[in-house]
Amino acid sequence: MTKNYDISLVIPVYNEQDNLRKLMQEIDSALEPLNIPYEVVFVDDGSKDASLSVLNEISKTYQAARYISFEENRGQSAAFCAGFDEALAPRVATMDADLQNDPADLPAMLALYNEGYDMVIGWRMKRKDVWIKRVGSKIANAIRNKLTKESVKDTGCSLKIMRTEMVRTIPRFNGMHRFLPTLMKMQGASVSEIKVNHRPRHQGESKYGTLDRAMAGGYDLLGVRWLQSRQFSYSVKERSGEKDNL
Repeated sequence: MTKNYDISLVIPVYNEQDNLRKLMQEIDSALEPLNIPYEVVFVDDGSKDASLSVLNEISKTYQAARYISFEENRGQSAAFCAGFDEALAPRVATMDADLQNDPADLPAMLALYNEGYDMVIGWRMKRKDVWIKRVGSKIANAIRNKLTKESVKDTGCSLKIMRTEMVRTIPRFNGMHRFLPTLMKMQGASVSEIKVNHRPRHQGESKYGTLDRAMAGGYDLLGVRWLQSRQFSYSVKERSGEKDNL
């Protein structure tokens, strides 16, 4: 029988073997006191290191943890979407596997979500990245907000909570994860932000360069802006009664 979970955590993994055990410990410490049923869905994005073996170990140690593994690297957006499809709870939380996001922020985010929002976004007010990454992210966020008519302070923060049924219906494409607030709003979502902790990377190296992000992000931004310009909605005035199935 399928267990009823309150929240599903979706975590993409790519070559994070040295961070996964500590991450799971921190998640357990943050959520266990809340006394809510939760699951952690790790999505191994074709890792080349021992990440998959570590995830297998974690899934046997923690009842709340499970994983799926791609045959090959498909990117962060694909990993998030796979996790959304796997999630069993009515709401999903997302975070990175590199320990820069702090699971201790989840209780406050959940409390805010419970006030009636469809999405809660983390705002990394004090970034712990190298200066060029901080500057690049700030510029990219400003450009995204300008062209998409947004006011989100930190759309790039992976620490988010969203209504599962809504996030499953958004357009899917490479780079989608950078525009989740905008795409959720296009589905009618109410969105709020909250300050969260941000930490230096624990182990390993960043998987994306600043130039790579800028080039991919610019291309995706044009696509999202096009989607916004072509969006439509409708309301039904009247409907006849349903006909019996013969």
